Amino acid sequence: MALQIRGALEREREFRAAPACTSVPVHASGCLWKQKFTVRTADMHRGKRVAPEAQLVLPSGKPWHVTFGRTEPVVSEMKPGDKVVGLIWHGQVVEVRDAHGRRQQTSEGPVGWPEDRLGGALACFAFGLTALVGAVWGLFARDDKRQATAARIVRWHGVGMGGAAILTLWAQAANDWPMWAIPVIWGSVALLLCVSMLAFAIGAVRGDLDDETPSSPGPSSPPPPPPPALPVGGPGGPRASR
Repeated sequence: MALQIRGALEREREFRAAPACTSVPVHASGCLWKQKFTVRTADMHRGKRVAPEAQLVLPSGKPWHVTFGRTEPVVSEMKPGDKVVGLIWHGQVVEVRDAHGRRQQTSEGPVGWPEDRLGGALACFAFGLTALVGAVWGLFARDDKRQATAARIVRWHGVGMGGAAILTLWAQAANDWPMWAIPVIWGSVALLLCVSMLAFAIGAVRGDLDDETPSSPGPSSPPPPPPPALPVGGPGGPRASR
């Protein structure tokens, strides 16, 4: 993951430093070329596990198929016949701009890849490490109920830290925050979750989380029999005293 993040950073830096092409590139080139397209089709694939896609047509009539990571802000407004400008880099359309000046990276666009790789690395690291610790702990403590409970707590906190990394990545992409915001925000949440995990695990080992109430009530003893009643006319009764 570290190598992927490094490669994504280098690719994004290369893209941002690329010069504009002086003429139409015949072969895949590292310069940037703006090409006009006409939208033939645009499909959002809402509710499906398929990336949004569009078919763009060159002035010569040659179609060009592109896909996107999400629908906003350009693809959702695309209609057949619209005029757009595609930014070509290394033989791929990496960005599409509409008539209103809005821009959107395609699936081949290098912008945003380092953040995605970093968020994925944090999610995999947090969940994988805690899952490994919890699994090994639970394996060696199968006969100890308290230890098994503590191991289960560690595993579930790992799920929370992995989910926090995904939510942090989503918030960073939605608000266009810088890349350093991901480890800062996730680190704060992960620290709180680690403190919670440690506290609950210690409590489980000490038995503070044990359920002291019995699962089912035991058999109750019958009430003692009432004392025998004395007869009205027997010894010690009112008539005997007379």
